[in-house]
Order: sequence, then C-alpha cells, then structure tokens
Amino acid sequence: MKQSEQSTVASQRVADVVAERILAGHLKPGDRIKQDELATELNLSRIPVRDALRILETRGLVSLRANAGARVASLTTRDMELSYQIRELLEPMLLAESIPHLTEADFAEMGEVKAALEEVADADAYMPLARRFHWIAFRGHQVPLLAQIVERLWDTTHHYRRAYAVLALRNAELREVMRAERDLLFGAIVRREVDLAPRLLGIHIRRTHIGLLDNADVLDDGDAQS
Repeated sequence: MKQSEQSTVASQRVADVVAERILAGHLKPGDRIKQDELATELNLSRIPVRDALRILETRGLVSLRANAGARVASLTTRDMELSYQIRELLEPMLLAESIPHLTEADFAEMGEVKAALEEVADADAYMPLARRFHWIAFRGHQVPLLAQIVERLWDTTHHYRRAYAVLALRNAELREVMRAERDLLFGAIVRREVDLAPRLLGIHIRRTHIGLLDNADVLDDGDAQS
C-alpha cells in the first residue's frame, strides 16, 4: 500500500474511533480533543489525527479553531431548532426517494430492529438501533447529496437526541408514543405508501422537536430519539 493510501486509512480509522466516542456520549459537546494524547493512544503521528479531525469537522461532529484546538461541536438551542426544521423538510424527501427501491430484505431487517427497540431500556442501546432503523428506510435513495446533508444533521443533533432518549426511556407514556410512531411509520413504508410515510416521518420529527424545546432546560444539563 502506498504511503498516501496508508495515511488515508489511518486518518479514517482515527475518525471512526473519535466519532464512535462522540456518538456514544463518551465525549460531550465542548470537550477538548487532545491531539497529542490521541496520537499516542493510537500509536500514530499527529498528521493522520489532524486529518481525521478535519474529516469530523465536515460531518459537524468537531469544531476546529486556530489557537483553540479541536473540541466536540456543540449547538445552541436556536441551532437545534433550525436543524430540526431542516430535518422536517429534507428527511421526508429522502424517504420518498428511497421507498420505491427498498427490498423485502430491507423490510425484514427494519422489522428486526423495530422489535429490538421495543426491548431496550437505556440510551446506549437505543441510539444505534434508532439510527439503524431510520437509515435502513433511507438506504434505497439515489440522491447522495441529499443523504449527506441529512446525515450531517443527524450527527450535529446527536447530543440533543441522546439526551431526549434518556428522558423518554424513563417515561412510560412517552415511550409508548415513540413505539406507536414507529409502528405507523414502519407499516406505511412496508406498504410503500410514498405519500403517507414521509408525512408520518415529518410528524415524528416535529413531535421530537417540540419535546426538545419543552425540556430544553433539562436537556442542556446533560444526559437527561429522533
């Protein structure tokens, strides 16, 4: 493997490690990412670490500033509001593009993930399953630019979604609402209802957005769904 290819592989490996820690909640918004310590931990030079942080910056997970180093990106409440307004517009479009191309195997996989979601009781298990459920539904798309925008919005709003998941999983009534929404959405997708399913997804995103605003004081304090 050529040196440039090795560097690219190393950078992506570092990016994957840091992204996993951010999405798992081990690194919180505003936390400093110490490049020297990361390079030592992974037995790499600072070059692939620096390149990895640039990759994560394009995903919206990391903020890089001159003379201030790298930190886990954070959103203001207003940023979160705007992100959810954009999600409410774009994700139904992505789902509508995807549904005609989904297969029976995709539906079966979604059903398995949906069943698993009904059994989990903590955010660490819930978050990757919820993400997988939705992105199976999106995988039939043939509009990569739209998917990239949506994925960035998912990444940048992850902290809020995770905090809300902690809150929701402790509330039996809210958890039942989440389950009912998944059932309705899944049924519409399986029936390939290209008009109804995107509308249900938009309603789901709006309901979560409202829930985030109603609990903003709690959620901003820490780990209190998309």
